[in-house]
Amino acid sequence: MNISARTDYAIRALLALADAQAQDAGPVSAEALAGAQGLPKKFLEAILLDLKRGGLVSSRRGSAGGYQLATGADEIRLGAVVRIVDGPLAEVRGIRPQDAAYDGVAQHLPVVWVALRASLRSVLDEVSLADVLNGDLPEQVRELAEHPDAWRNR
Repeated sequence: MNISARTDYAIRALLALADAQAQDAGPVSAEALAGAQGLPKKFLEAILLDLKRGGLVSSRRGSAGGYQLATGADEIRLGAVVRIVDGPLAEVRGIRPQDAAYDGVAQHLPVVWVALRASLRSVLDEVSLADVLNGDLPEQVRELAEHPDAWRNR
């Protein structure tokens, strides 16, 4: 799986907003978010707009304005972020895995694509921003990350 810059930046910005929320800091400007995480401001602004349309952040104009989480960090799952900024977790040539159909030797391949999507869901839909922020990741995620091959390139 390729984790896009959009997804990476969106989650990093949301983590910064979750931290601000935890500290009752109020709205955070796009400029402050970009600076704190070393992100390109214009690109981040487009991502924040997607997150706002997706209902994960709200914004306020003015000198005390900026962005804040629209809900608690414990309610925002990483899978929702990916879907908002990049679309479905898994697609095959632009279609959903369960809609892929092949003849002959590849007839069972859609089962693999569906299993791959299920695997992504089992991590991304179980981990919240709060989990990442405080490092208290679900047990199954920790177990996957602790597997000897998990940190090795293949």
